[in-house]
Amino acid sequence: MEEKKVPPSGAPERAPDGADGKNLPIAEPASTPVQGADNAPNGAKNAPTCAQNGDNAQKGEEKPQAAADSAVVLAADEPDLHYKNKREAAKGGLLGFFIGLAVIVPGVSGSAVAIIFRLYDKLLYALGNILKKFGKCVRFLLPIAAGVAVGFVLGFFAVQKLIDLVPFIVIGLFAGLMLGAFPAVSAEIAGQKRTPPRLLLFLAGLAVPIAFGVLSTLCVPGGRGLENLQFYHYIIFFVLGAAVAVTQIVPGLSASALLMMAGYFSALMDSVHLSYWQQNPAVFAVYACLIVGFAVGLVGFSRLLSALLSGRRRVPAFFVICGLSLGSVVTMFFNPDVFAVYQSWASGGVETLDLVLGILLFFVGAACSYYFVRKERNKVKALQK
Repeated sequence: MEEKKVPPSGAPERAPDGADGKNLPIAEPASTPVQGADNAPNGAKNAPTCAQNGDNAQKGEEKPQAAADSAVVLAADEPDLHYKNKREAAKGGLLGFFIGLAVIVPGVSGSAVAIIFRLYDKLLYALGNILKKFGKCVRFLLPIAAGVAVGFVLGFFAVQKLIDLVPFIVIGLFAGLMLGAFPAVSAEIAGQKRTPPRLLLFLAGLAVPIAFGVLSTLCVPGGRGLENLQFYHYIIFFVLGAAVAVTQIVPGLSASALLMMAGYFSALMDSVHLSYWQQNPAVFAVYACLIVGFAVGLVGFSRLLSALLSGRRRVPAFFVICGLSLGSVVTMFFNPDVFAVYQSWASGGVETLDLVLGILLFFVGAACSYYFVRKERNKVKALQK
């Protein structure tokens, strides 16, 4: 007796055998085999499926999976903003210290320090996403903000006074520190092709801080005051605050050089005094415009720069940044503070002790900074092994 074969579940039924070709299948078989049919017995392995709801169910299962995969990709692109230990938090504080100091000392770049510490991308991400991921970003930025406050206060009350007394010596030290840090910046383009467009980008970056230095030294006719201001002046201070923010996150740009070029550096430095506040309380509106502009510029430009440094645009962008960083070292020896020294030497003779100490501290600063760069680089190599 012949055994009657039962079609597997979900397979199409056939009409009874008969004439006139009525034994054709009612539905065309699907080309996709049933999931798990490899383990099905007695030929059910190749059984077709035509149940539409089964296909829809399978598609419905793929959508959450695709969404999960997308979430994994997004999570991978997001940098880890947690400090693993107190030493990393201390690095964040030291980074903030140089950022605060950069407002006072021409040519000092906190962003170059961020690149040395490998915190640059994290800093840009935290600043650009502080409104979206407030808690996580603020926890990362707190040590940096504390360092900014210390660096600004120390720079204002100590370093600025030293610059007034022995400007060439102080400038020599900080210029050496910045030059020694340059290999950390240039490492981003190590091994990359030096094409003509990229070299032009490097030269353009080199020219920007030098132009700032020349304009702030030679082309600005004296300083401007903060008294008897009109409405449009406050708009200028808002824009100036945003521009100062850009100098803090782009290596090679100097906030003090920018303020000198605008003619407001000395006025702002001299305004931080109790007697001045009593005589001209309207200066607090100037501070408010600068602070608001600084905050807007910091968040907005951080997002823009973070996007610019992603993917294929990162290498060309770092050719510009390398030019900016090297140009900032040049401008440290050509700004209003040190230019006044050159003028005094030309009229009254060279101060030999200042010159020798300035050159000596330049090489000492460069050696110390380069040693630190090499030390950080060796740590990264050890972790990668």
